[in-house]
Amino acid sequence: MTILVRFPVEGLTRQQHDEVSRRLEERGAWPPEGLLLHVLFGTEGDLKVSEMWESPEHLAAQSSQLLPALSEAGVKMVGEPEVFQVHAVEQPQTMA
Repeated sequence: MTILVRFPVEGLTRQQHDEVSRRLEERGAWPPEGLLLHVLFGTEGDLKVSEMWESPEHLAAQSSQLLPALSEAGVKMVGEPEVFQVHAVEQPQTMA
């Protein structure tokens, strides 16, 4: 079951986001198996992250690497991630 996850981060900066990615890469945990899409959006100092995963199990397997990296980079989570079942993913065809 494909899922969409919205991470409840507070005050996220591009530098913190990049630091988490760097730490995960150093540990051989980026990109993780099962991650379909990672999106960083919003305004600097209040950025948001959403991801699409092949399954809840893939996300759970990554959390043991992700949570320490978030803490080390000073990323503040405010609550639990919101998880939604994905019912459809569509990519519009480009016009010729």
